[in-house]
Parts: sequence; structure tokens; C-alpha cells
Amino acid sequence: MCLNLPKYGLVFFLLALFGFIFLLRNINHVETWNCQTFSTLYQLQNKIHSSFVSVSLSALHHNSTFCARLGQKASPEDELEERFLLDSITWPSPPPATVPPSIRQTSDPVHSFFNILPSREGRHWHVGDQLDVLVQIRDFKGHPKHYVGISSSLDCTLPSSERACRGCEAVAVLQRLREERPDRVFFKSLFRLGFLSETTVCNMCLPSDEQQPLCNYTDLYTGEPWYCYKPKILSCDTRINHFKGGYLKHLITNKEALLFQSGVNLKVPVRASGSDRINVLPQKDGADEEAGSLKPEQLPLSPSGYYYQGSWRPLNGPTTRQFNQLAATQCLKNKVINMYGDSTVRQWFEYLITFVPELKEFNLSSPKNVGPFMAVDTTHNILVRYRCHGPPIRFSTVMSSELRYISNELDGLSGGPNTVVVLSIWAHFSTFPVEVYIRRLRHIRRAVVRLMNRAPGTLVVIRSANLQLLDQEVSLYNSDWFSQQLDVTLKAMFKGLNVLMVDAWQMTAAHHLPHALHPPPAIVKNMIDVFLSYVCP
Repeated sequence: MCLNLPKYGLVFFLLALFGFIFLLRNINHVETWNCQTFSTLYQLQNKIHSSFVSVSLSALHHNSTFCARLGQKASPEDELEERFLLDSITWPSPPPATVPPSIRQTSDPVHSFFNILPSREGRHWHVGDQLDVLVQIRDFKGHPKHYVGISSSLDCTLPSSERACRGCEAVAVLQRLREERPDRVFFKSLFRLGFLSETTVCNMCLPSDEQQPLCNYTDLYTGEPWYCYKPKILSCDTRINHFKGGYLKHLITNKEALLFQSGVNLKVPVRASGSDRINVLPQKDGADEEAGSLKPEQLPLSPSGYYYQGSWRPLNGPTTRQFNQLAATQCLKNKVINMYGDSTVRQWFEYLITFVPELKEFNLSSPKNVGPFMAVDTTHNILVRYRCHGPPIRFSTVMSSELRYISNELDGLSGGPNTVVVLSIWAHFSTFPVEVYIRRLRHIRRAVVRLMNRAPGTLVVIRSANLQLLDQEVSLYNSDWFSQQLDVTLKAMFKGLNVLMVDAWQMTAAHHLPHALHPPPAIVKNMIDVFLSYVCP
């Protein structure tokens, strides 16, 4: 006997063992359990854990088209909308060339420059005037680029900020990665029953065969697909969590890597030829004195707003107020704020619990940076909740029971005039074909419409994507080019609905502070002021 147990402990152990054998009846020919059996299972578990990733990832990238088409069959109207959305973000292809360009023939920010074109009044501009900028893109040899993949001129509404550009050569690499390698961020799940545990690879689409069957976790209500490779021993219903497995490396050639060099051609601003500063005078006589009263339909372009003396002035919706702690508390009084999405809206939750004096976080024993989280102010009857969106989600560890799709959560809300919904979902979809993102937004949009139909007084606010700090590695997964395509798609799909947008993209692009996935407090404060102005116009 290999186990030294007390007399009565042995009886309980045997009873538990028989029950465990019954649960694992899918193991072939389980007849005798002894020390050798336990040792064999332990070795098998280690072998599975160490070798499963390399086996499963090798074929995933061959199924990108299949990945984009998973889920419920789209209606003709949905297919037409998808075609329109994809056409609207189509990036022009580089001109055909017999020989691929060398790195010295690609866009170089240092040799490139811009000129501020004179206004109708010469060198004088007023708040609300249009500023025209001519951009000259050159390669590393100083030769003009005849094809750069960006607009050759920029039109800005004053005040504005300097812009940076990305060459078409880098965009071509990013496009290829998005369509061919949606597996470059991979996920895992832990399966556990008793002392036995196994870890397998998971993703939105996985190749399957007889040797590698799948566990199907497709959502029953939305049809959103999600799969894990079935453990060798345990059953699919023993999955306990979800977590980011890691990032695949060496996806681009050494030559392509030269297109993503920090300080060389990545996040490097284009300098001015001549003065890069202008003086902006107050609005002309006869114009509305309120700087925030400019109407976008009066402008050739339609920016969502601008910064004036450090505060964001939107051109649509109610005038943005500056909320102090007391005003924020009074605004949120008797309100239930439901936040769903990624960590960029979790940042709003974290800001509010530090800014609103009596709003205190209730300890739900949730994992840090994962949630769900809840905060209450019993004096003023305020409840704020945050929950992350369903997979794909690159958080550290999310319990399987906490993997919820936003559309399903919205269907569970009663809604009403004291209910506020805040949505932000974009950052974790950058590695997938845009069709995947369109499908997810379509489900959320339908749930928003259902919520508003049954509770018309419900306020829905959407936080858009934002620019972020990039290096070579991050660019291959979270490039601003990926984020911009998602941002344009998001705004188009919710246009015309009775929802309000906090344009994080333009609020980060127009600010002088450095870009960051989680913007600095000065920008978040402006976002919260816009949000609270929607809640309390």
C-alpha cells in the first residue's frame, strides 16, 4: 500500500476515490488505481501542459477567412452593411512594383515636412477658422514620395495639434498580419477536476480534426463563437478560467521590422518648414461669444471638438461643463451607472471612485484589473458597476463564470431614466479581421435598441478608441492604424441611434500630452466632464 492513511481516513478516501473514478469514466479501461496509475496521470498532465501550445497554433493562421465568417448567418441587410463598412475603411494598395522598395525608399518623417498655408487674411486666424496644412512626404534619400497612403493635406479646425503619419509600406504589413495571423495573440483556459488539471489553447477559431477535438463555447444567445481544444482527459464542462496565453514572435521579416523603429519612423512627428506656431485670435465680431457654439455643419470637415484653454469643447451635443467633486456627486445622485468593456472604460470607474468623495468601492474579491467591480455612495444613492466584455479579452485571468457578452448583459437591465450605460469595446479586437468586430457591434447595437424600446429614458454613452504609445512589438498587435479602423467602424455603426459618443480618438489626438492606451489624468478628466455633461445637460 503506497498511501499511509489513518484507519477511518482510508474508508473516506476509498469512497471519494470510487466517486472520482465514476466522474472520469471517459478514461478508457479504468480498472485499478494504484501509485503507478497516479504517477502516470501526473506525467501525462505535465506532458499535455508543455506540448499542447506548439501543436495547436501551427495551423490557426490558415483559417482567417473562416474565422471572420463564424457565428450566426448574416442577413442580406447585414451583409450589405458589412460591405459598406469594409469599403469605407479600405486602404489603398501600393502601386505595383517589379522590385520591392528598400527601406531608404520608404517614408521618412525627418526628411518630410509641412507648410501652414496662409488664410484669407494672410497670417491671421480666429477661433473656428479652418487651418490648411500642406504635407510633403519624402523618403530617406530626401526624394518626394509619389505614393504615401495618406492625404497630402490636412484641414484642421483651430485650435489643433501637430500630426504624425504612417507610410503605406508599414500599413501593408499590418494588413497582412490582420488577415493572415489572427492568432498572433493567443488565449488559454485551465480545466480542473479534483487534483487533475489541464491547460489548452483557445481562440475564436481553431482548426479541428479527430486528433484534436474542440470544446464549443459559442454563446447560445448571440452566436458569438469561442473554442478551446478539448483536454486529453477532462471534459469540456470542467473549464474554470480564461487568460491571455501570450504573443507570437517573429511574424515579420528583418526588412519589414525596419518599418517599425521607435524614433525613426514610428510615432515621429512631421516637422514644419518654417514656423510651426500661429496666433489664434478670438472669434470675429458678430459670432457667438461662446467658443463652444461652433456648428460642425458650418465647417468643411466635421471634427467632434477641440481644446480651448485646456478644456474640451465638443461641437455636438450639450455644452461641456467643468465638474468639481460636489457637482459630480449631485449629477450622479440616484443614478445607476453600468460600465461594460475593456480597461479603457475601467479607467473611468477608477477615476470616479477617487474623484467622487463618498463613492466607495465594495469589495467583491475580484481579481485586480479584471473585475467585476462595484462602488456605492449610500448617502446620495449612487451605484457604479464595471464588468469586462466577453472574449476575446486579453486580461490575466477571468473566471469562466464571469465571461459575459455585453449584449446579454444589456438584455438583463431594466433600464429607465436613472440608468446610465457606458460602453467601450475596441482594444482587444485589433488582431482579428474587421468582420469579427462588426459582428460583435451588431449584437451590441441590437441589444441597445431593445433596451431603449423597453426603457426609453435609459442613457447610453459610448467611449470610442484612442491613440496609444507604440513600439515595434506593440505595433504588430495594437497599432493606431488597427485602432483607427475600428474607431471609424464603431462610429458608423452607431450613427443615427439615440446614443452619445465620447470621442476619445480626437480627444487624445488633439491633446499635447503623449499618447497612451490609458490616457493621462488631464485627458480622462475632460472625458468625464463630457460624460457627466451628457448625464446632467
